[in-house]
Amino acid sequence: MRGNLHELLSQDSVAQKPPQQTQINKLPQQLITIPPHPTQEKKNILLIFDYPFILRCTKLIKPLSHLVKWLLICTIIGIAVGSASAFFLVSLDWITHVRTSHTYLYWGLPFMGFVVGAIYHYFGQEVVKGNNQLIEELQEPNKVIPFKMMPLILLTTLLTHLVGGSAGREGTAVQMGGAIADQLKRPLRLTDMERKILLLAGISAGFSSVFGTPLAGTIFAMEVAIIGKMRYEAIFPCLISALVSDLVCQQVWHVGHTHYAIAFVPSLSVVSLAWALLAGALFGLMGTTFAKITHFWNALFKKHIPYPPLRPVIGGVLLLLAFLLVHQEAYMGLGVPTIVASFSEKLPWYDFLGKTFFTSLTLGSGFKGGEVTPLFYIGATMGNMLSTFIDLPLALLAGMGFVAVFSGASNTPLACTLMGIELFGSSAAVYLAIACITAYLCSGHVGIYASQQIGVKKGEDGYK
Repeated sequence: MRGNLHELLSQDSVAQKPPQQTQINKLPQQLITIPPHPTQEKKNILLIFDYPFILRCTKLIKPLSHLVKWLLICTIIGIAVGSASAFFLVSLDWITHVRTSHTYLYWGLPFMGFVVGAIYHYFGQEVVKGNNQLIEELQEPNKVIPFKMMPLILLTTLLTHLVGGSAGREGTAVQMGGAIADQLKRPLRLTDMERKILLLAGISAGFSSVFGTPLAGTIFAMEVAIIGKMRYEAIFPCLISALVSDLVCQQVWHVGHTHYAIAFVPSLSVVSLAWALLAGALFGLMGTTFAKITHFWNALFKKHIPYPPLRPVIGGVLLLLAFLLVHQEAYMGLGVPTIVASFSEKLPWYDFLGKTFFTSLTLGSGFKGGEVTPLFYIGATMGNMLSTFIDLPLALLAGMGFVAVFSGASNTPLACTLMGIELFGSSAAVYLAIACITAYLCSGHVGIYASQQIGVKKGEDGYK
């Protein structure tokens, strides 16, 4: 009885099952598809826009707005500074041509010394510190750089070169760039930290456009204020301003730069590495020697000549007498032809010493201009001389000295290494890096920029 009842219940339960369900159970598993419920589709879509995802997106807004903001600001800086540098380079080229065509202009050194000194004494005491003033503002922001820094340094540099003063152009371009960029602080209502970035971008633009080296210009500004430390917060603005200013100078205004070539670079070996280290150490000693001699002249004139306009007058007399004594016009002005020649032919061994004396006296007595191109001259001719003793190619040693002496004098090894790669090509990169870094380490803490602070002492692990 119980068995019959169990059979009846089983049959009844099977009969109550829906026929479709029975058929589905009999189908293969891979053919069974159950469409999702409409509300489930909406939930899946909303999961994409859940809170963590939205939070991640909002975190991107700040860096993107930072990039757009500085892209616009630095494009403006690059256009303005690149145009100013183009005007300066064309004017300097014309001034140099006039001077070399009229050698009697050298006799105007004492008179032009008074003009340059008087301009800054009576009209430019707020900006007389030049590059050091920019560095001080980067370290401790005080007040906006007066715009007159730009026209004053432009005018006095051209006057210095007109009468044969031995000076460069980097200082002029950097000061113009810093003065132009700093004028945007007030209208854009930037903070002190943002103003530092603004100044760094202006320095990068000036350096890049005057030499045609945007990568070196980017790093130079970040590296120059504090020895051993980099200002990475400004890396994007510095890069954009450097690239734009260089493009504007070369592509818009069609103002080019001098080209140099290192024809042969030997493969690195233990012997060549040892020679490169020795050369780098000597270049570093030369860089700090130049800086110390320039500071010596500056301190000497300030101590014994209280009236500032008279200092470059006396300096002009000494320069004129020295020029008449040695009869070397190559020591006047930039000296670019001698720099180019140092890559291909043997030059008098004492050329680097002569340029050191004339440039340090020119700048130390109060004439205006940069130090960098004369340092290129000193380094290239010193490398040319060292090729007599060091078993490396003449052009390679000239190129190593070109950037390494500047590295030792300015305490900017990374910028100088990049500059060498941009000017001479990547084939010599290893030798250039060895020379620049070794020169930096061997040059001490005295450089051409007296306002530099020590962030990390050379040869030590700790911070100051």
